[in-house]
Amino acid sequence: MKAKTTKKTEESFSVNGEELLKKIKELIREGNIREISIENKEGKTIVVLPLSVGVVGAALLPPLAIVGTLAALLTECTIRVKRK
Repeated sequence: MKAKTTKKTEESFSVNGEELLKKIKELIREGNIREISIENKEGKTIVVLPLSVGVVGAALLPPLAIVGTLAALLTECTIRVKRK
C-alpha cells in the first residue's frame, strides 16, 4: 500500500494595518487554510491563528477581534498562510 502524500504550501502577503483584517477574512473565505500567522515588519510573529475545517461562524469571532486590534496597532505586517 502506498502512503498518501499531501503537499503543504506556504504563502506570504505584505499588507498595511488597514488591509490586514480584510485580507484575513478573504483568506478564510477561500478555504483550505491550515494556519495564518501575522508578523510585524521586523519579522517577529505576533499571533498564530490555527484553522481547522470545522471552524466557521461564531468560532472565528474572537480571533478576528484580535486581528482587528492588531490592525489598529501595526503599520506594516506580513501574513503567512499555510495551506493543505
